[in-house]
Amino acid sequence: MSAEATEAQEPFSRRTLFWGIFASLLAAAGFFLLSTYAPDFRQPQGGATPLSKGGTGYAGLVEWLKLTNGQAPPMARGEKDLQSPLASTFLLIVTIAPNSDPAALQRIIKLRLGKHTLFVLPKWVTFPQPGQEGWETKVERLPATAVNDWLGRLAKAKLGDGKPSVDRIDIEGRKIAVPEELQWVDNHPLIAAGDGKAVLTELDSEPFYILTDPDLINNAALKDPQKAAAALDMIAMLEPAKGAVMFDLTLHGIGQNYDLGKLLVEPPFLALTLSVLVAAALAFLHGLGRFGPPRTEGRAIAFGKQALVDTTAMLLKRAGRLQELGDRYAALMRQRAAALLGAPHGLQGEALDRWLDSRDKNEANGFTVRFKAANGSNTLAAMHEAAEELHDWTARRLGERR
Repeated sequence: MSAEATEAQEPFSRRTLFWGIFASLLAAAGFFLLSTYAPDFRQPQGGATPLSKGGTGYAGLVEWLKLTNGQAPPMARGEKDLQSPLASTFLLIVTIAPNSDPAALQRIIKLRLGKHTLFVLPKWVTFPQPGQEGWETKVERLPATAVNDWLGRLAKAKLGDGKPSVDRIDIEGRKIAVPEELQWVDNHPLIAAGDGKAVLTELDSEPFYILTDPDLINNAALKDPQKAAAALDMIAMLEPAKGAVMFDLTLHGIGQNYDLGKLLVEPPFLALTLSVLVAAALAFLHGLGRFGPPRTEGRAIAFGKQALVDTTAMLLKRAGRLQELGDRYAALMRQRAAALLGAPHGLQGEALDRWLDSRDKNEANGFTVRFKAANGSNTLAAMHEAAEELHDWTARRLGERR
């Protein structure tokens, strides 16, 4: 059959097949990466996070700062972002949710020592509203014991009891209405609701600020123009430089979900993954062509006496019985020497050894010495040497007889 006829029978050329396989592999790699990192970039549909558009979320504040400063505030998705030199110059806003991880909060506190940080306490218990994506329904106020647990991790303070004596809060000269069921503390007020009831307080030893009532800056608060303007005034009062604001996402687990897929494509295992892929590609390229005819597979056990001896030796070695063959080989060589040299019938043991010794005219007790050496050998080297001596002695006596 001609080459033209062979090519005519192939529906696709080799180049087309190659690019088809390459595109498939590239699409599979893209799907793997997207499915691995998709949960990190999926915006939560509720809760007190900077990405949530629910009433207790802070997506409105993020958008408000973006419109004011001309650029969106950065988001810290991992501890590397919190440790970066740029993050040290920002005011980090940490919004605490009722279901946040306490251990994550402790790591943030440790990483932000000496850096301006605003912690916003939780206040409400909510659940997603059916049929309205991103909406949530307020159930009740979070118990004071739960809020005090978070507050105690930041400062030696507790929420105060009682209602404020004023109905307005002064934030940088701007008067706003007191939020419903105000949360406050009696500790270093930067912003107070009258009579020292602090809603924004500062720690003594660190540039840490605590906003006790989130209803001053969350999405529900920003629907009031006065509160929206006051929220910007409050942040401007705390930020080290204009527009230097960053939001934390690590406390809510966003960007911190590690699995096997991430381990494969992130350092330090990224180098191993690339090495395996390159090795697989080289093996694939090597398999595209063959050098010479395929090698036939040999027999597991070869034919012949040599193969039988080798197989028997291998089995004895695996069984650990080689060291016990010295005395058996010596006894076998005694009987063989007696048969070859024509020993009288019925001789056994030492009597046969003396008769064999008498066949050697050049050495006294030649056979007995070699027999005892082979019989008493307990190592492979000694056994091999004694067996050669015994075999050579028998071969010389047999040659002399002939």
